Amino acid sequence: MNYSMIRYTLGWLLLFEAAFFLVPLITAICYLESAAFGFLFVMLISCGVGVLFTYKKPKNTALYARDGFVIVALSWIVLSLFGALPFLFTGATSSFIDALFESVSGFTTTGSSIFAAVESLPKSINMWRCFTHWVGGMGVLVFIMAFLPLGGGHNMHIMRAESPGPSVSKLVPKVKNTAIILYTIYFVLTLIQFIALLISGMSVYDATATAFATAGTGGFGVHNDSMASASAAQQIIVTVFMLLFSLNFNSYYLVLRAKFKDAFNSEIKAFLIIVAVAIALTTFNIVGSSAAVENIWDALRHAAFSVSSLISTTGFATLDFNLWPELSKTLLVLVMFIGACAGSTGGGIKVSRIIILVKGFLRELGMLISPKQVKKITVDKRPVEGEVVRSVNAYIACYILLFVASLLLVSFDSFDLVTNFTAVTATLNNIGPGLGAVGPTSNFSAFSPLSKLVLIFDMLAGRLELFPMLLLFSPATWKRKRA
Repeated sequence: MNYSMIRYTLGWLLLFEAAFFLVPLITAICYLESAAFGFLFVMLISCGVGVLFTYKKPKNTALYARDGFVIVALSWIVLSLFGALPFLFTGATSSFIDALFESVSGFTTTGSSIFAAVESLPKSINMWRCFTHWVGGMGVLVFIMAFLPLGGGHNMHIMRAESPGPSVSKLVPKVKNTAIILYTIYFVLTLIQFIALLISGMSVYDATATAFATAGTGGFGVHNDSMASASAAQQIIVTVFMLLFSLNFNSYYLVLRAKFKDAFNSEIKAFLIIVAVAIALTTFNIVGSSAAVENIWDALRHAAFSVSSLISTTGFATLDFNLWPELSKTLLVLVMFIGACAGSTGGGIKVSRIIILVKGFLRELGMLISPKQVKKITVDKRPVEGEVVRSVNAYIACYILLFVASLLLVSFDSFDLVTNFTAVTATLNNIGPGLGAVGPTSNFSAFSPLSKLVLIFDMLAGRLELFPMLLLFSPATWKRKRA
């Protein structure tokens, strides 16, 4: 284990986080908020610790697979711990666990909140909440790698540990250049959405916060009713961009290279089919169910928004889907589990894993009928390596075990099964709202400190694809290798 490199990387992380605090600090200054002093103080703390950790550069900068997992897990924990401080120093909350919950929910792009009335918070705090989504969406270490060579040529281990999906590929030979390309696409899409929202009549503040939250598929809002008070045009814009940020960012690069066939792969096709079917079924199920969806067009708009919001794991809401018919609620829970595409800013199990899992199931059925027939799993006419299939199976098994364990622990709070089940679903899949007492018009403040800690772990584990967080608890992870 390269402890010196871990310390050095965490130092640079804190220096970058100190720079991130400039966004809410400038917001506080613009709106003459006293919260500016809190952000300035936290910025100085982060900067001081960052300088202390980076003062001595490691002689050995090589990073390997184990180091990559540990660095990513510790980085997200440290990022969230320091990100929680503004909530305390600005007086937004007096509870450290609540502050940590909000910070983790922001950086992991979950969007589950402990605040009942976000409009009563300082604008700078709400901007910080939304900006944490943008920072965490593509991956904070991927962002740092665009500027610094962290791993001495081995930083692919960091990218692989932080990026969502069963496999990670480089767009260009150098990992640093890949990170630059991905973040350029990310920034441009965010900017386009910001401009579109401005044109639609949204204020600069609201458009900035909404673009940050949508880009990271996070879902924190600056209004108590989420997106319900937005105009129909603004809701449509957000719907489109929630879906755009749900697609594999590699596909955008391939489109720019005119490789349209490779860009429009089986995962994106499956994702769009799932979205279309879910929207169609939900639309016809909710039309006429309330005054807000009396006609087919309103039903279509709200159904498209809600399905896109939950399958992208953003978590915005235009209506309280907690009140919808059972079929619609069931469909929404299903798309929560499926999630977005690999290589996007979305959470969930990921469509690529679902495809491999289904094809593996069909292969096993075929082998039961014809035991001598050997058939490989293929995706886009290419065979899937056995290592990838094993990793998908291991991920699903681990996911189920963690889900069940979390559900049991949260159940000690005596909430109903729907609330507990969807609370774990919402946090482990980085979605935000659930059903029952954690629906789109509710929050997570009523949970006990123990349950909040369980859900905090779930948010981190879900964002980091489970294994980096779990490896922290393995004694073998911390053993030094013998020469």
